[in-house]
Amino acid sequence: MNVQTQARSGGRNARRAARAAALPDHLRPVRPGLSGGQYKPLTDADVQRIHTAALDALETIGLADAPPSGVAYLTGAGAVEGADGRIRFPRSVVEDALARANRDVTLNSRDGRNDLDLSGTRVHYGTAGAAVHMVDVDGRSYRDSTVQDLHDAARIVDVLDNIHFCQRPMVCRDIADNFEMDLNSVYACVTGTTKHVGVSFTDPSYVGPIVEMLHMIAGGEDAWRARPFVSNSNCFVVPPMKFATESCLVMKECIRHGLPVLLLSAGMAGATAPSTIAGAIVQAVAECLAGLVYVNAIAPGHPAIFGTWPFGLDLRTGAMTGGSGEQALLSAGCAQMHAFYGLPGGAAGGIADSKLPDMQAGWEQMCSNVMAGLSGLNMVYEAAGMHASLLGFCHESLILGDDLIGQALRCVRGIEVTDETLALDQIAQVCMGGPGHYLGTAQTLGRMQSDHCYPATGNRMSPKEWVEKDRPDLIATATARKEEILSKRSAAALDPRLDRALRERFRIHLPI
Repeated sequence: MNVQTQARSGGRNARRAARAAALPDHLRPVRPGLSGGQYKPLTDADVQRIHTAALDALETIGLADAPPSGVAYLTGAGAVEGADGRIRFPRSVVEDALARANRDVTLNSRDGRNDLDLSGTRVHYGTAGAAVHMVDVDGRSYRDSTVQDLHDAARIVDVLDNIHFCQRPMVCRDIADNFEMDLNSVYACVTGTTKHVGVSFTDPSYVGPIVEMLHMIAGGEDAWRARPFVSNSNCFVVPPMKFATESCLVMKECIRHGLPVLLLSAGMAGATAPSTIAGAIVQAVAECLAGLVYVNAIAPGHPAIFGTWPFGLDLRTGAMTGGSGEQALLSAGCAQMHAFYGLPGGAAGGIADSKLPDMQAGWEQMCSNVMAGLSGLNMVYEAAGMHASLLGFCHESLILGDDLIGQALRCVRGIEVTDETLALDQIAQVCMGGPGHYLGTAQTLGRMQSDHCYPATGNRMSPKEWVEKDRPDLIATATARKEEILSKRSAAALDPRLDRALRERFRIHLPI
């Protein structure tokens, strides 16, 4: 090799090394908290009509089955208990709650490097759900999910740039005792990732002991309350328009212990919510407004996420469908309602009805993830890894979802129009005495990382190169990435002395 070739190769290698290095956050093509809101399936008049209908529903229909403590809180805030036992909400009560609601919510990470600012239309994608199965891509089969599977999912989330939080995506089917299952679910998540974690609790009496464990991890109660890095996903309603009594008691305990609360209304359009998209949104909004009154009656300004999660239904079979265009519209419309109220909000996106990470899963996951992001949904839950309409979770799909969400975020980022990006000077330089193309220009090279989102596992080879590299398979590539991630010590692993203390105090099922 001659000197000129060596120099050229050295320059190319240096450029490749520079491209491989992590970019500072402000230069990354996509990142957490990009602002959406470009897509608005509802007109302003539509939004107002949905709001008015939700207020009418709360005032005339109300919600049933509030626990006695909830009745006391709600009537103390001005709601009215009818002779039929339903709690009805005058408009003024809802307006008071909206005025007191916390609009400046940040969900903290354990290490402070991945905090989620939920103001405005900032978009974040993450996991969620309660899948009872793991998808085995090698055997094309399903099996019961375990605490190890949950821990491994959290470890994978921790290293994926475009998965911003880890709400528990599956149930630990190998732990029979409900308290131990809840405790170990929290432990498995927080020792797998330092990103924000969302969890559920089966019984209100479980909250205190589990929060004691979180105090130990945080370094004391004061440190925990200053930066709670776990929130409670709370199904406080059983649609249509009934409080979930036990969950309301859990919510009260979580508020007392300083956990942010996701107010989750998960009606199924055509079954437990109206079959129309607009009607399902009305009911979800009404239920979450009732939840907002409840939270602010307990603790004004407590951080709460407006979790309207209406799901679609295949009316031919009665089966849930999370991968439909209707689901994408449901979540996008809900995002508009969150923006209307100026409240931090969340909804579902990225669910696949497909049983495996295949082409069907790809179109289903991308459709709702893109629309949710473009609509400015603060928290896109169930955005990666979820199959079989929430029954199955897949580690390989979680990894592939990181690529998919990267492209969705690039759509959210949109098109920047400036003197530099209009590129008139480049056009003139290239066309008048220049090379006649833009390959290798300083502007092209200078922006290739900051403007373009490149897939980590996706394949952009030519057919010739693909053949030469022995036809790499996408699922096999994702499996190899999974094994690489899980072969290394988790950055979220606890200090051995702290972990030993936790294991002495609590029954931890994960092996050391």
